[in-house]
Amino acid sequence: MTTHTRSTPSLAPTAGAPPPAGTPDTRYEDELGRGLRAADEDAFAAIYRRWGPLVHTMATRSLGDADEAEDVTQQVFIGAWRGRAGFHPERGPLGAWLVGITRRKIVDALAARTRRLELVDSATRGARPGPPGGAADEVLDRVLLVHELSRLPSDQRDVLCLAFYEDLTQSQIAERTGMPLGTVKSHARRGLHRLRRGMEQGRTATA
Repeated sequence: MTTHTRSTPSLAPTAGAPPPAGTPDTRYEDELGRGLRAADEDAFAAIYRRWGPLVHTMATRSLGDADEAEDVTQQVFIGAWRGRAGFHPERGPLGAWLVGITRRKIVDALAARTRRLELVDSATRGARPGPPGGAADEVLDRVLLVHELSRLPSDQRDVLCLAFYEDLTQSQIAERTGMPLGTVKSHARRGLHRLRRGMEQGRTATA
């Protein structure tokens, strides 16, 4: 009997298995929760298999993008592992805790999408004189943006790509690259200026 009441050690051989016959599902969930808090990797793998599909479905329905949903799913479980000390069984079941993390990550992804659009708009602002030209102009802007990014000095290009495509803040970019924050801000400012100027010239040439 004692081997069935130990929390973390007993999870290793049964972590990937469904709840034993006659064992309430909540008991199995409690075992996984204890394993998570104890940093048991087998328990964490079982948690991922058990709730991964639910998290992915929530993300897909909210974001409407399979790639973003995959990213959010990964972020949820990375966040759960890193923040496992914040899981308190007395406050609610493990599944509900994971759903809460999922909702926050979805909100973050939607906010990042908005920031990304704002950054692109910032880079293209002033490059479209007169009324919008519709879908053709939007495609042209995207092509010009990619082209002008490729022409930037490597430091400026790296900073803007981290901001555009990985949604990193300037502080996060400084941490990622090892650059001083002031240098990151300078590269971002100069890079955006060159992007705007290059895109204006590109649109004039294709007019």
